[in-house]
Amino acid sequence: MKKIFLYSLLIAGILFSACDIDRLPYGSMPDEKIKQDPDGSLETLLTGTYAQLRGWSDVMHRCGEYAGDNIMIRGSSTDAFYEFISYSRTPNNYRLQSFWDNSYKAIAQSSNIIKLIKEGQSPEVDNQLGECYFLRGMLYFYLSRAYGRPYAQAPDKNLGVPIVNGTPDDVFGKLPDRSSVQDTYKQAIADLEKAITLLTIDKGPAYASKSAAQALLSRIYLYMSGTYDNPNTEYANLAIKYADEVINSGKYSLLPRADFMKYNTLKPENNKESIFVVKRVATEFSGYDHYYGIGGMYSNIGGMGWGEMYASAKYISLLDETGRNDWANNKLVDARAAFIEPQYSNDNVMVFRFIKNLYNASGVQTNYSYVQAPITVSANTVTCKEGDKTYSLTPVDASQGIYSIKYEDGKTYTGVIDKLMKLNRAYPMFYIVKCSREGEDSQLHSPIITRLAEMYLNKAEAAAKTGKYGDALTALNIIRERSLPGEGYSALTAANACELIDKERQLELAFQAERSYDVFRNGKSLTRHYPGPHNAMEEVKATDYRVVYYIPQNAINAYKGSGSTLTQNPTSN
Repeated sequence: MKKIFLYSLLIAGILFSACDIDRLPYGSMPDEKIKQDPDGSLETLLTGTYAQLRGWSDVMHRCGEYAGDNIMIRGSSTDAFYEFISYSRTPNNYRLQSFWDNSYKAIAQSSNIIKLIKEGQSPEVDNQLGECYFLRGMLYFYLSRAYGRPYAQAPDKNLGVPIVNGTPDDVFGKLPDRSSVQDTYKQAIADLEKAITLLTIDKGPAYASKSAAQALLSRIYLYMSGTYDNPNTEYANLAIKYADEVINSGKYSLLPRADFMKYNTLKPENNKESIFVVKRVATEFSGYDHYYGIGGMYSNIGGMGWGEMYASAKYISLLDETGRNDWANNKLVDARAAFIEPQYSNDNVMVFRFIKNLYNASGVQTNYSYVQAPITVSANTVTCKEGDKTYSLTPVDASQGIYSIKYEDGKTYTGVIDKLMKLNRAYPMFYIVKCSREGEDSQLHSPIITRLAEMYLNKAEAAAKTGKYGDALTALNIIRERSLPGEGYSALTAANACELIDKERQLELAFQAERSYDVFRNGKSLTRHYPGPHNAMEEVKATDYRVVYYIPQNAINAYKGSGSTLTQNPTSN
C-alpha cells in the first residue's frame, strides 16, 4: 500500500498517508478501498477535511477581528490572542501555530483526495472533488491574507505561503519556500475556478457549492482590485462579475429587516442569506466548552462565556450616526444594533455617559475613558455630578437624550442620558451577540465565511473603483436601507465613495473577521481612538510590518531541520 506523507513541518510533525488519512475522529481507510468505492469513501473522507475547519475557524476569526477596531477588551491578557489586539507580534504564538497546522492539514487531505480520485466517475464524485478544490483554494487565500502583505503592495515580490498540493515524490528532498503573494492568489483562484466546473450539487451552506466558490472569488478579486487611489479595474470588474453571478443565481435572498435582526439565532440551513459557513453543532460542546468559543469572549449568556470583550466606542458611534439606538427602551434605529446588548445595572439610576480624554503629566493625551455621571432633572435643566463637581448639560438633541458637557479640562464632550451600565473594570459592558445563540443555544455559532450581503458590498466597492458610481450607489443602498429604511445615500462620488463604502462594510461585516484586512488592503491606517487597554493613540499604517503575522517558529525550525529554508516575515519596518 503506497504511503503518502504530509510535510511534518507544515503540520507540526503529523504524518499523513493515503491509507491513514487523518479523518478525526473517524480512523483510517485503505487507498484501495477509496479507489474501489469512491462514492462510499469520499463522503467520510470529506467529513474529516471539513472537521479541520472547526479549530481553524476559531483562530481565523480572532486574528481577523481582534486586530480591527470593532472591539475592545477589558484589560491585557496572557492569552496568545492578545498579540492580535496589541500588535505585539511574536513567532511563538500557539494560536497562530494552530491556524497554520489546521490549514495545511486540510490542504493536504484535500490534495491527496484529488490525487487518488479520477474525475468523471459520477456527478456525485465530481462534486466531492469540487469540494476539495474549494476548501484548498479557500485556505490558501486565508493563509495569504494572514501571513502575506496586502495585494496592492508588490504582490510579485512580497511573500505569501508555501504551495504544497499533496506530497512530492521525494519526501526527503528540498522543501519549497514561500511563494509570492501573487502566486498564492493564483493558486487559490485556480482551485476555485476548478471547483466551479465540478460543483453541481448544492447541499446547503455547510458545504462547498458553486455559489460559494463564486462568492469567494468575488472577495479575492476585490482584494486584488487595488486601492481607491490606484485601482486595478480588471480585477474590480471580475469582483463584480462573480458577485453578480451569486446575486443573480436566485439561490439566496437578503433577510427582511426584522429577520436580519435575529440573524445570529438562525441555523445556517434555515438562513437564506448564508452562502458558506463552518458548521458547528451543540454536541461538539460539553460543560463549559462554550466559554472558549468565539462568542464566549464577547458575552456571558446563561452563565456561559467570559464576557470580557465588548463593542468599541467607535462601532457604537457608527451605529448611532443616523439616530441614537436606545437599547434601554428597545428603540433601535440601525438593525445591526440588535447584535449589541448593553448590560444595565438593576439600580435604575440615570446617568450622563460620555467619553473624555486622558492626559499624562505633560499634558499629552494618552488615552480615553468612559464617564457615567448621575443626573438630576429640574424643569428644563439637566445637571450631572462627578465626584464633588456638578456640570450643566446642554441639549444637542434632547428628544434622543443627546447632550454636551463643558468639562473641567476645557473640552466639550457629547454623550447620552441612559440607564447606568455595568462596568467590567472601567468599561461599560456592550455585549456582542452576533457570534452567539445559534438555534438559541447559548454560545453556539457557525462562523460565516460568505453571505449574500457581502456580495452587494463587494459590487459597490468594485463598481466605485471602476468609476461606475451609479451602480455602486444602488448596490450599497440595498444593504444600507435594509438596516436603515429610508436612509439611503443620495449620491456616491469619487470624493466620498471610500468613506461611505468602508463605513457600510464595517457596520455590516463586523464580527466576521473582515475588518482589519479591509482597512489595510485599501492602503488605509488603523486607528483606535476609543477607551481600552490598547495603545489608543497609535496609528498602524498599511505598510507597517505588523500588518501581517509571523510564520510560526515551529515551521521555521522544521525547515531548518530538513536543510531547507522557510523565510520569516520582517521583524521591523
